[in-house]
Amino acid sequence: MNISRGVIASAQKVVIYGSEGIGKSTFASCFPDPVFIDTEGSTKKMDVKRMDRPSSWTMLMDQIKYIIANPDVCSTLVIDTVDWAEQLCIEHICAKANKKGIEDFGYGNGYVYEKEEFGRFLNILDEVISKNINVVLTAHAQLRKFEQPDEMGAYDRWELKLGKKTSSQISPLIKEWADMVLFANYKTITVLNEQTKKVKAQGGQRVMFTTHHPCWDAKNRDGLPEELPFEFSAIAHIIPDFKKSTPKPVTTIDRGDFEEIIDNEVDLPKEKTKDRHKPTEQLNNKIPKPLADLMKANHVTEKMLRETIALQGYFPESTPIENYPDDFIEYLISIWDKVLGTVKENNDIPF
Repeated sequence: MNISRGVIASAQKVVIYGSEGIGKSTFASCFPDPVFIDTEGSTKKMDVKRMDRPSSWTMLMDQIKYIIANPDVCSTLVIDTVDWAEQLCIEHICAKANKKGIEDFGYGNGYVYEKEEFGRFLNILDEVISKNINVVLTAHAQLRKFEQPDEMGAYDRWELKLGKKTSSQISPLIKEWADMVLFANYKTITVLNEQTKKVKAQGGQRVMFTTHHPCWDAKNRDGLPEELPFEFSAIAHIIPDFKKSTPKPVTTIDRGDFEEIIDNEVDLPKEKTKDRHKPTEQLNNKIPKPLADLMKANHVTEKMLRETIALQGYFPESTPIENYPDDFIEYLISIWDKVLGTVKENNDIPF
């Protein structure tokens, strides 16, 4: 049993939420060397590194796994936004169970399945953190009427926009997972007109709140002030950049050894290698985009997929992929890992 003491350096798990247009994506772009997974296409006018917009939950998870396998790609992974990612999660769960909507499961079971799937999503993000890569989740905010059971009356409260029913299960998961939850809003000052006795709103300064308040959710574990300007410089001192702070080892070569290598150098014929598993053909543009994206990312040709489907007894090999029923396409996407494994096995492709 090992007992340790002291502060442990770690990448940060940050959630930023606020109203649309306040600058969440711009704020996230200031984190160290970020790569965006842009689920809603909000970074089109920003000069940032981004992965292809995920068209399915499976594709989103594959992109995160790619970052884990290639940690030198970035110092910060930004998922912008997590509430749009939630829609991909719901579509994935419904397609897997052949349901038209999350309510079709009955007795609230659909929301339980979503909570479990989102828990796996946060677990894989923890693997990103273990690679010393910061994770930033942006989200929209929604204003909801809130009434405490031990108090009289109700009041408006800002919360993460994660659906009306799912917010009671998904939102707490995200807030518990995060090291820091920042609520961005416009600071409004009310001024009383002495002549008309009417109150007029003024201001519009962008601020972020870092601690819990009856009117919003927020938290931090670094002793930040309750209110800060909505600028990255206000929290830059607590956001690590392990890639920048860890110097790369320098290899020195003794000149005598170098001369010996030159003397014994032998010209070897260069063998041209070709990756026969990467398809060169263009996919039919009639194939539904979510499936086509997964095929491109994993170098699966139409012929490979049609052969696999035919071997499983679903459709003849001659059936074009675009002619598969929509519900069957959604089912393929939901079990893509299994489909890909079968394709590789059938085509003798190493894993």
